[in-house]
Amino acid sequence: MAADGSISAEASTFRPLTPEEVSARRKAGKANVVESAESRSVTSILRANILTRFNAIITVLLVLILVFGNVADAMFGLVMIANASIGIVQELRAKRTLDRLQVLNARTITVRRSGGDVELESRDIVLDDIVIVARGEQIPIDGVVLDCDGLEVSEALLTGESDAVLKSNGLDVMSGSFVVAGTGAIGVTAVGADSYANRLAQDARRFTLTRSELQIAINQILKIVTWLIIPTSALLVFSQSQTDQSISDAIVGAVAGVVAMVPQGLVLLVSVSLAAAVVRLGSHHVLVQELPAVETLARVDTVCVDKTGTLTSGDIVFKEYVELNGVTIDAPGVLSAVAASDPDPNPTMQALSRAFPARTPPEVVSRMPFSSERKASAVAFADGTAWTLGAPEFVLDPPIQTSLADEIGLFTREGHRVLVMCSTTAASVSHGDAVPGAPAVLLVFSEDVRPDAADTVVYFADQGVEVKVISGDAAETVAAVARQVGIAADQAVDATGLPEASDHSFDRIAEETDVFGRVNPDQKRDLVSALQGQGHVVAMTGDGVNDVLAVKQADMGIAMGAGTGATHAVAQIVLMDNRFASLPQVVAEGRRVVANMERVASLFLTKTVYATMLAVLIGFVGLAFPFLPRHMTLVGVLTIGTPAFILSFEKEERPIRHGFLPRVLSFAVPAGLVSGLAVFGFFALSRVDRLGFTLEQSRTGATILMVVLGLVIVAELVKPVSKRNVVMIAAMFSGLVFILAVPMLRDLFELALPGPEAWLVVGVVSAAFGVVLQTLLRTTRRSVERRLTSVGL
Repeated sequence: MAADGSISAEASTFRPLTPEEVSARRKAGKANVVESAESRSVTSILRANILTRFNAIITVLLVLILVFGNVADAMFGLVMIANASIGIVQELRAKRTLDRLQVLNARTITVRRSGGDVELESRDIVLDDIVIVARGEQIPIDGVVLDCDGLEVSEALLTGESDAVLKSNGLDVMSGSFVVAGTGAIGVTAVGADSYANRLAQDARRFTLTRSELQIAINQILKIVTWLIIPTSALLVFSQSQTDQSISDAIVGAVAGVVAMVPQGLVLLVSVSLAAAVVRLGSHHVLVQELPAVETLARVDTVCVDKTGTLTSGDIVFKEYVELNGVTIDAPGVLSAVAASDPDPNPTMQALSRAFPARTPPEVVSRMPFSSERKASAVAFADGTAWTLGAPEFVLDPPIQTSLADEIGLFTREGHRVLVMCSTTAASVSHGDAVPGAPAVLLVFSEDVRPDAADTVVYFADQGVEVKVISGDAAETVAAVARQVGIAADQAVDATGLPEASDHSFDRIAEETDVFGRVNPDQKRDLVSALQGQGHVVAMTGDGVNDVLAVKQADMGIAMGAGTGATHAVAQIVLMDNRFASLPQVVAEGRRVVANMERVASLFLTKTVYATMLAVLIGFVGLAFPFLPRHMTLVGVLTIGTPAFILSFEKEERPIRHGFLPRVLSFAVPAGLVSGLAVFGFFALSRVDRLGFTLEQSRTGATILMVVLGLVIVAELVKPVSKRNVVMIAAMFSGLVFILAVPMLRDLFELALPGPEAWLVVGVVSAAFGVVLQTLLRTTRRSVERRLTSVGL
């Protein structure tokens, strides 16, 4: 860009637009407006919660009951409606929170209009506008470079090519790319849905419930249940029609059996729990861009962090400079000129500017902007001097670096950052290589370690999560900061000496080392990939363009709120308050959700197992079904629905282990089989003529027994039983007693008070099968845990 801020001659077809021209383009639909890709639409939420396979099944069964049975038997339909309503309400609340946080976190971009440069949101850019971009910004439109100063662009998110591309006047730039160095003016050639990134990646950037172990396991369960429903339904309809019941009663009995098999609400309860977690985290200034991100972070066993902005505050302070022997220069004057020459200063250059403010701006001939790849910048002045400023390892020849090692080490061992300024030539600066000459001055900078970083590291250590520091700074500097927060840094590795990522030793080093320095963006990504290849679930935090590739590669990308738009775009979670200490809250929330969902799934599947078993046994024996649909609704509310809802909000911070489905089945299968067999035995015995039970009394006894056994199962599931859970179980049993005691409710659920014999049988069977259930559950659980341990899960 020209020194006076004007656009070059190559921009002859572009000029700053007037308000009238902007308004005309906006009316013509030529604004950079795209349907939000960050949160779900209301239509999508409604469709996801209403148009499901299981809602379709329940709807068909509901219609059958309304046609052939009593309206009271259609209460299971209310459960479906309630579950869907809860899911819709919670997800709409989550959407509002996400959208509000997105607005708070919205990034602006500079647009040159006829009245001067203005800061606008991306959506306010129109075709033919001129946008001004600088390092760290994401380019939101397609355009052509009109004027630039060392403009380098990363197109890694579009092409997969990590090398930055040097742009010159007249070259095209694509939306979705990021500025990694320099500045530029870009004429807008395509906006909104017509831009490259939106054409290519609209679906990829849309809010989605990404696949997770929890969802995969539940989908497997639901798929199996769907296939079981078909033959079981046919068997029940046939068997019920062979009894003394009418066709209407036979259909109602068959519906009761099928309804019980469907784990209503399980999928919705998972979505509700995740959505509620997102809302809670939003109140703690944590922006979750995808619901399953909460679960994924709960499973993370390795957190890779960048030093600057994560362990440290990111505020850089200039400490001192050291003139090297044999060099005589006006150090303050040169440092002042170098700092003032950068039109887009990074935090280090800003600190230098504050320490050495320029009285008059120097005349710059050419510049080589800083980039994270070369870790250096350079500038040539009109007086013939030229200087390179960068990390010692990148701007000094090895012999010179060795000679200065002791002097540099004095500062790096204390956690300071050291840069070196060398003389160079104007020609090399203009060519973009800036070959350094003699070193002149060492510059010492420091960063403030976040006061809560040490406590966060301790939390992760207690939770079995390993923390690795991967930074672009000198290894000794990074190690010093790591030690201050409690991370072992005895074997800090300088990444400039790392082998290629394809080398087997690279994986070993990634696994065994906790602190890496001088890591370039490609190596950050390769380290994350190496850890994933060894079975780790990896989170990566970052705030700069140099972190983008690694954040995108990680299982869980975490961006700091004050970071660049690049990191925000690829991260699943954004820490809006820029606090590393916010992560424990996210981990704890995720672990609570996943652990509680395991228990909730166990309850739902227990019902599916005993309902399937009863349906098959009743179908082959030819008895009337032990329950009416209203009885199954009552059993479900007292032993499944209400306890599951309460348990889904229990506090739980145990580390999440793999093997969700085996552990759930190790509980649900024996619990379901035992309770199903107990109810079948009781009901079959009660149908013996000489005992004198009416069908209504037999069904009432079966309902009471199923509730009692169901509460025994809940007690087994929540061991050790807390006072809160004792109150919950007592309240559920009291609810049953209340319904039996109130004639109107008893009639509503078509229950008949059983005689003393029935109560005695229920008590004996409950006690006997309770003991059997406890023994069987302990055996199966131990067996499954041994098997999971043997395979390393």
